Amino acid sequence: MKFTLKAKDSASSARTGVFTTDHGEVRTPIFMPVGTVGSVKGVYHRDLVQDINAEIILGNTYHLYLRPGLDTLNKAGGLHRFESWNGPILTDSGGFQIFSLTKIRKITEEGCKFQSHIDGSRHMFTPENNVDTQRMIGSDIMMALDECCPGDADERYAAKSLKLTQGWLERFYRRFCETEPLYGYDQAMFPIIQGCVYPELRRRAVDHAVTLTGDCAGVGGYAIGGLAVGEPAEQMYEMLEIVCPLLPEDRPRYLMGVGTPANILAAISRGVDMFDCVMPTRNGRNGMLFTWNGIMNMRNSKWQDDFSPLDPDGASFVDRECCKAYLHHLFIAKEMFAAMVASEHNLAFYLDLVRQARAHIEAGDFSLWKEETIRKVTTRL
Repeated sequence: MKFTLKAKDSASSARTGVFTTDHGEVRTPIFMPVGTVGSVKGVYHRDLVQDINAEIILGNTYHLYLRPGLDTLNKAGGLHRFESWNGPILTDSGGFQIFSLTKIRKITEEGCKFQSHIDGSRHMFTPENNVDTQRMIGSDIMMALDECCPGDADERYAAKSLKLTQGWLERFYRRFCETEPLYGYDQAMFPIIQGCVYPELRRRAVDHAVTLTGDCAGVGGYAIGGLAVGEPAEQMYEMLEIVCPLLPEDRPRYLMGVGTPANILAAISRGVDMFDCVMPTRNGRNGMLFTWNGIMNMRNSKWQDDFSPLDPDGASFVDRECCKAYLHHLFIAKEMFAAMVASEHNLAFYLDLVRQARAHIEAGDFSLWKEETIRKVTTRL
């Protein structure tokens, strides 16, 4: 995986670039639609490519490991062939899902024992078998196994958690270096920078990860984890201002699980290159649309007789072909199509947001555009 820096904003830390995988190029800043179990909910792959303009999507190791399972994925020739997606794929290690979905888990230096949320069966992830699992899945980019520290953890717990994550990273990296991809194309890995909301822990995490992996060509970039998990947004931005300048300039920086359009623009201005979040599809399924003029709740009766387009400035075909009254009707009638239309719109909006951010960084007016855009996209309509 190779990353090339293209342009920098003179008034902030925003930047554009491109990274190359064996399944294609990805321009940054980029938003990555979440395809947890091998699909982006309610969206055809054709539309992801031709309408939404997704350049890379996510899969999740925890979910794919449990179902359909590694044997099926291996027989299929990896996740790309299994789900018929020809572009790049990034997989999370599953650490966050173990933290958030399983009621019974035990974390030790060896690894993490957990119960499946599906059938209660017992499993264990170690750094070593997590590498093997992501080799079997066959993603272009794999995340190192880490412990996701709660956003409200005290400093003592956060320090203990970071030490565990650092030990896991050393073992994960060692296993990554001594194994090979299984399906004839390269795989990169990203260490995850933890440390909760404590500046010194974040600095310590960066120093450890970069010292350990900085000279390895197989380390494609660095992820920033453990944010947007309950802490105030200003604390998240503070941590980004500490972490991003310490990370290598020639590797992409990935802020995991973030976020709202305003969060994304604020993080881009602080030097972040990659984003993912379930918000476009999850909120869309519940009737929330993100638009260039603000946020709409399509269940609200105010849209009942509004026959104007969903978003006059929108990038998706649904913005032109569906009116607000129609989508309101679909949600009230509990039609499956409502969630599909809303998800299509929201994902296209998010990809258009980062596409326009790239254009304004290269034009030299990103900071002014960002402030006005945040004001508009956070308005409740």
